[in-house]
Amino acid sequence: MPKTSSETKHAQLVARAANWLRYRYGCGIVLSEQYCATGEVPDVIGWKASCQSVLVECKVSRADFLADANKPFRLHSEDGMGSKRLYFSPAGTIAPGELPKHWGLLECKGRDLQLLVKPGRVDLRSPIGLMKEMNLLLASLRRVEVRIEPQTITEFLKWKNRMAEYNGGRLPEGIAAQEEEANGYLVS
Repeated sequence: MPKTSSETKHAQLVARAANWLRYRYGCGIVLSEQYCATGEVPDVIGWKASCQSVLVECKVSRADFLADANKPFRLHSEDGMGSKRLYFSPAGTIAPGELPKHWGLLECKGRDLQLLVKPGRVDLRSPIGLMKEMNLLLASLRRVEVRIEPQTITEFLKWKNRMAEYNGGRLPEGIAAQEEEANGYLVS
């Protein structure tokens, strides 16, 4: 069944939000529209240094934005994912005064993206939200493991070792040795 115009626009916003999180906001890990048992399916969520998560909800219309407010994890924001949270919509769809407290607003007008309202400095993620994010990450890792079977994730992640073996002990250009990799997720 072909996608409707609204579904196509939403998919385009999701792709743009994922790119924005990765290349402009500095998230090293970005997932979009991944399902897990928690009930919340973030349009896009990314993680940056210090395990800070950034949730982006894409809204193609005012009706879509207004309906979002009635979701259980919006009515009880402590149940939601995201240390930082933003809405992303076409320009003029959401007024800054309509945003939930501490939420940001990213808008697009043609090819331009503008962070109209920065998300608040307050960490919105509760212990419940953190557990939901862990559930999402683990469900995503399991999906990867199923796709690479019979290899395990551990074996898959050791590909650098095999690459070095094949290249006479040298890693390919641009690939850092494991002991040289920075882990910004563990430093504050």
